[in-house]
Amino acid sequence: MTRHRHIRRTLLLGALCACVPTLTWGNGLPDIIDKIKPSIVAIGTHNPTRQPPLSIMGTGFVVADGNTIITNSHVIPRVVASDQQEKLGIVIRQDDRTIFREGTVLVQDPSHDLAVIKIAGSGLPTLALGDSDSIREGQRIAFTGYPIGMALGLHPATHLGYVSAISPIVLPAMNSRQLDPRVVNRLKQGSFNILQLDATAYPGNSGSPVFDPDTGKVIGIINMVFVKGTKEAALSAPSGISYAIPAKFIDELIREKVAKP
Repeated sequence: MTRHRHIRRTLLLGALCACVPTLTWGNGLPDIIDKIKPSIVAIGTHNPTRQPPLSIMGTGFVVADGNTIITNSHVIPRVVASDQQEKLGIVIRQDDRTIFREGTVLVQDPSHDLAVIKIAGSGLPTLALGDSDSIREGQRIAFTGYPIGMALGLHPATHLGYVSAISPIVLPAMNSRQLDPRVVNRLKQGSFNILQLDATAYPGNSGSPVFDPDTGKVIGIINMVFVKGTKEAALSAPSGISYAIPAKFIDELIREKVAKP
């Protein structure tokens, strides 16, 4: 009797284990990351009169013709002191050298926190945009960028996670003190769905491409991080909750504002 009871218990445990889903990553992820990294750039300013000359604000990635850079609108500095030799652009690593390439802001879409920067010269490797409308909750994702700017060196890092929710972007409780121009503009445009990620992003990850780890196609762009307490807590005690703007808004911005002659 005892033996039969042991067998039944073993079979039950085996059945339960077989039903528990596991989050696994494809063996091709290292190859995908190798293809993603050459298209990742840092967004910042350069001023030869200051130390250090480079100041990094966030991350961006290359699309379209190789000279088009996508990042967040909030990453773009409001003022660039051109009269003091300051220039906006991208920073890349090439042949073990740190290279600054000046860029021009073509268009900004504050409602979706997107910006397009154009660089001159030879094009860089590009990333393809995927179908963000087909994203499902529970889908695996990865994103690559510069988590803490230059603090860890100019080496893009990849973080993994999954889509935990797809829901309308949350607006704060409104009162006269909270109605800044960005919020007012968003209210005029209406709400839209945003991707909530179970993944840890840091301030420097703003503008990082969120991609399908199986195909490498971009399905979103890191937009913000849920912070518990002070801004410093984003580094010392990250919440593990991040948000991304779906890639369809990037595609619309390029087609409507950039691709048109």
